Amino acid sequence: MNNSVVINTAICLPAPDIEALIQGRVIVAMCKNYIVPERQFALYPSDGSINILPVDQYYQSNFLTTAKTILAQVSAETISVRAWVRCEKCEPLDNTESLSALSPLTIWTTEALQEILTQRHNIFLLYLRVYHLPKVITLSIKVNSQFVYLAEPLTISEVTPVLEDRTFAQRKHQLENRQPPLHPELEELQSAIASLIISQPAAKQLDDEIKVFLGWSSDNRIIKQPDANLAWINDIAKLGDRSIEQDEKKSNYQAGTDFENIARQSLEFLGFKVESAFKGGAGGLDLYCSKPYPIICECKAGKLIPSRTVEELLKLGGMHLGKTQLLTSAKLVIGPGNPSPDTLKAAKEWEVSIINAMTLQKLVEFKAKYPGAINLVELQQYLQPGQIDYKIDEYIDKLERAIKLRSHIIELVKNYLQNSGTESAGVEALHGAYFGSLPPQALKTDEMHEILIELSSPLTGYLGRIKGSDWRGDRFYFLRELPINTNSVFS
Repeated sequence: MNNSVVINTAICLPAPDIEALIQGRVIVAMCKNYIVPERQFALYPSDGSINILPVDQYYQSNFLTTAKTILAQVSAETISVRAWVRCEKCEPLDNTESLSALSPLTIWTTEALQEILTQRHNIFLLYLRVYHLPKVITLSIKVNSQFVYLAEPLTISEVTPVLEDRTFAQRKHQLENRQPPLHPELEELQSAIASLIISQPAAKQLDDEIKVFLGWSSDNRIIKQPDANLAWINDIAKLGDRSIEQDEKKSNYQAGTDFENIARQSLEFLGFKVESAFKGGAGGLDLYCSKPYPIICECKAGKLIPSRTVEELLKLGGMHLGKTQLLTSAKLVIGPGNPSPDTLKAAKEWEVSIINAMTLQKLVEFKAKYPGAINLVELQQYLQPGQIDYKIDEYIDKLERAIKLRSHIIELVKNYLQNSGTESAGVEALHGAYFGSLPPQALKTDEMHEILIELSSPLTGYLGRIKGSDWRGDRFYFLRELPINTNSVFS
């Protein structure tokens, strides 16, 4: 395509249909007339009065809420043009068409398609490649036909498709061959989540990811944006390593309480269940986690860990939990600086782990960047006696390598399919390409297959899988990237 595009005609479609096109939910529209492929139009939304049936019968149930919302927003005064399209294909629909196969690939009910064919005898299905406009354009042109000439042609220099080339090609192939949706249950879930976004903005991230998985979006750059709700993560080390002399407004007790509170918040964020019945204070345990395994925590803020900290943890733990539970629980001290030789000796003798506040912050930061990466049961293996900051660093490094490997394999699948011009690839071919891709580590074919299966799970949705008669017959295709997130998500 040329660097600039000039558009002098708009196609008038019901506003919900245009919304579905812009969302990437569909790649088709209906038209009374044949359109020559390669023609380009602006998308002019109407109030839907041209539809033959009432909205409840016209649109599928999983799109109905969106359709009603969009129709309520259509203005009689001015029209907002947000996108333009290029016609990729125009095919007639007639009574020989299996409408029950076509309907699930669109937003229209089978009944609506049947009624349209009954009244109009034929209709044309337009395959449309949709592009965002650099900015919304407001028009006041009144339309009484499906096409209107623009008084001022639109000149577009920045061509931004809703779907990238490969995703659009996959969707077009699926539609041409009337292949059924792969995940109808996820489409229902997306519809339910979409209705929550206005009242619960946190649902948008999941909505975006489901759209990518379904192929409704090509935004493979979905990385968590800085979240104001996670800004507290930056304060973990600051509160733990606070110098009381440098913060005269805080008493020693208050400094300790502040750090205990943020340590509690950190452990809960990591997935531990922190019991409130053992809350700190004079004679109380600082923190006690009951699940996924028992762990007793002592929190110390300041410059150094006091010399009798291990003895204090053991005394209070035995007092509140009993000797048996004390001995079978993991024991952790979180505090500043390096422990004294006596503290280190006691920690090794009584199997107490010691970490700095910054190490706790590193764990929480990693959890914020990759929510599912930290396995607390696996983490337990690293809670060894003595000062273990280096052990936690080893664990985080291990997780980073695993994530980078998966990101590499996803990119490998994407590039292999683009270069070969195929829709999917088997594990043998991908394994062969892996060795020529400067791989981060060696993998056997079955090991790579296990990772491919993991990445094609509906809960991850980075790849898609076409199941074969056995594991060697499985074929995989690209859905979305796994960005290595170096940006802060909590500042």
